[in-house]
Amino acid sequence: MKHLFRPFLVILALTLLAGCGVYSASSGRVDESFKRVAVQYLENMTSEPNIGVDLADAIVLAVQLDNTLKVVDEGDADTILAGKVMRYGLKEVAARQDLTVTEYQVQIAVELTLTVRATGEKLFERKRFTGTGNYVLNDDVTSEDTARKEAAEEIVRDILALVVEDW
Repeated sequence: MKHLFRPFLVILALTLLAGCGVYSASSGRVDESFKRVAVQYLENMTSEPNIGVDLADAIVLAVQLDNTLKVVDEGDADTILAGKVMRYGLKEVAARQDLTVTEYQVQIAVELTLTVRATGEKLFERKRFTGTGNYVLNDDVTSEDTARKEAAEEIVRDILALVVEDW
């Protein structure tokens, strides 16, 4: 999983540096009246800095790469995706015989609402998405940051599946 997420991070970084260009939607999997979506920065209810911004940026990038919807400003949107990061935590998942922790799991939970801008209708409301990623202490390959990114990727994949594929 970690090796699959690295290209995603490179694309995310390049897109952010390039100004997050917007792509038009063309796959036809979504009702034409909901083709334009605005993604708000997520309110951060945790003590983890910038996680709401990071997750919102990852959602925007995933929607753009999927190329089904067009990410636009709120005033031009058919729908608005908004929500909160409800939880960021570390869970011990492995320890040595002396009870020294050797592996942790990053756990992230977000709660999102997708609203039709013109009518205020909620396509889904306070829908909870969770993601996890593990890392080993004193490991050159994994870190809390890589585990956080894995958890974010899982959340973004689930959001995209609901917003794009289930319509």
